[in-house]
Amino acid sequence: METNPLPLPLILFVFSLLFSALDSSDSKSSPLLYDCDQCHRTKERDVSTTRSRDEKDVGIIATYSDSASGHVRLARLKMRDLSDSWIWENPTHQYQKTSREFMESFQTESNPNHSTDEHYPEQSRVQIPRSSSMTMTPMKIKRRVMRQDRRKARAAELTREDKENDDHIVSAAIEHTEGFDTTIKGKYGIWRREYENPNSDSTLKLMQDQIIMAKAYANIAKSKNKTVLYEALIKHSRDSQQAIGEASSDTELHLGALDRAKAMGHVLSIAKDQLYDCLLVSRKLRAMLQSTEDKVNIQKKRSAFLIQLAAKTVPRPLHCLPLQLAANYYLQGYHKKGNLDKEKIEDPSLYHYAIFSDNVLAASVVVNSTVQNAKEPEKHVFHIVTDKLNFAAMRMWFLINPPSKATIEVQNVDDFKWLNSSYCSVLRQLESARIKEYYFKANHPSSLSVGSDNLKYRNPKYLSMLNHLRFYLPEVYPKLNRILFLDDDIVVQRDLTPLWSIDLKGMVNGAVETCKESFHRFDKYLNFSNPLISNNFSPEACGWAFGMNMFDLKEWKKRNITGIYHRWQDMNEDRTLWKLGTLPPGLITFYNLTYPLDRGWHVLGLGYDPALNLTEIENGAVIHYNGNYKPWLNLAVSKYKSYWSRYVMFDNPYLRVCNLSE
Repeated sequence: METNPLPLPLILFVFSLLFSALDSSDSKSSPLLYDCDQCHRTKERDVSTTRSRDEKDVGIIATYSDSASGHVRLARLKMRDLSDSWIWENPTHQYQKTSREFMESFQTESNPNHSTDEHYPEQSRVQIPRSSSMTMTPMKIKRRVMRQDRRKARAAELTREDKENDDHIVSAAIEHTEGFDTTIKGKYGIWRREYENPNSDSTLKLMQDQIIMAKAYANIAKSKNKTVLYEALIKHSRDSQQAIGEASSDTELHLGALDRAKAMGHVLSIAKDQLYDCLLVSRKLRAMLQSTEDKVNIQKKRSAFLIQLAAKTVPRPLHCLPLQLAANYYLQGYHKKGNLDKEKIEDPSLYHYAIFSDNVLAASVVVNSTVQNAKEPEKHVFHIVTDKLNFAAMRMWFLINPPSKATIEVQNVDDFKWLNSSYCSVLRQLESARIKEYYFKANHPSSLSVGSDNLKYRNPKYLSMLNHLRFYLPEVYPKLNRILFLDDDIVVQRDLTPLWSIDLKGMVNGAVETCKESFHRFDKYLNFSNPLISNNFSPEACGWAFGMNMFDLKEWKKRNITGIYHRWQDMNEDRTLWKLGTLPPGLITFYNLTYPLDRGWHVLGLGYDPALNLTEIENGAVIHYNGNYKPWLNLAVSKYKSYWSRYVMFDNPYLRVCNLSE
């Protein structure tokens, strides 16, 4: 028989009494609750025949009104705690399980004496609006509790981030403040926190900043006749500089460096009290900055000039080697021997190389590296052309050090009688008074007064016909169909014979392109303000590299490439289309006639870029030391030098006599 439920006010009143007792003491120690529990258990046994329930007692969520706060709160009850007038309307197992799990997880939050947050006890209780408490299910309540937990966690995270940001702002303010006593304290604190990090250089940076400010205040003190303060600033600045020495990190500082920093901070604090004026200090720092920039620019120009000078200067061992070889060439009668294997020299079915060089050691590395990596060295023929000064030495070297099975031909460029000023435009220009004045005039403006871009064009190699002989390959080798041109600053690391089987698609020149995005395109080399250039070429056309080029000599003759080269050289007699060099006229001459080879065939930059990918270098078929840092100079990038030196015969007696060693 169903009984009418008790009125809601009466229920709330009863539970208010019940939970007032729960709030005041533990349930096991309260006589009221103990008696109530016994009473309910007796009733439960009496009505067991009229009431059906599960073997396990059922957990119930009860709500009650808190008279103090006005909020409706939750608590846990058991089925046994209720009178017989209560009816269970939905006794499903899932509902019981959900309610029980929820109340077990929520037990601490319903008891204000066991708050999970000691600092915010009111926030640890779940507060539910009175209007919605009667319609919310346990799952909704649980989701609300989880949302509140997430909000509290997010609030704690934001609070932590705000605190970190505040600490960062305070540290930055301390670092840049003009109060140097505070700066020292703040910096010292930062230094203590960062000391465990071996990469931290806060003390070094602090001392460097102090020296800058000391110089600024010293200038102000001198202008205001504060001699004592001026001398103190100069003295502490000198002491701090000595403490820093050559250090590049905190670990390299002297032991007393931090004490010097503290002493300097004290002096700077005094200087700030006596001399500080915002506008005056800012003007002084700005003047110091401008002066430093001017000094840096001067040093850059000097550095560029000295690098160019070092690149043009022949080291003593390299000067000794050709002298020793040339002397023995004539003394030992090698000049009477003729070239061998003349049939191979003109056989178009073999693999032919052209090397134009006046550097005996460099040419030997090119030949040695190519032969050592060739699968069939007996099929490789090297045509080396040098000048009159180095011809005897070059020929002597390869006569006494012949490469395994390969064929070597050494020629003197002065023996090419067809190469004269009446036929060759560039030779006529090189002999002109204007070029001689450009290079040799005594009162020419100092090299330091011109940009570093112009300095490289004053290299004597631009006066050598060896540098321009690459535009006359069909005339030099009239019986060959294809030839691979190699610079003397390259190293071969792979067999190059597959290059002869590449189809150039009717092009004359096979080369590796060097443009990446806007880098090394035509506008870098040619003067596009001149209509002769802008009307005939695209500034976005991709540049390519001399140094390893496969030339189709049959196609060369058909297209009259040498004639195109002569025509453009004549138009550039006043050097308005491009500056000196061979790459700009090469780009023009082989415009739309160049077939791009795979980049793996030719890796460039080892003579100027110290940040190249070493894996790319090791995998490259040919690596090129283009630039000023040649591998035979002290300027060479040390980590690249081993790729070149492994092909140098350091045990050769001529190299030992001239003190050439690794």
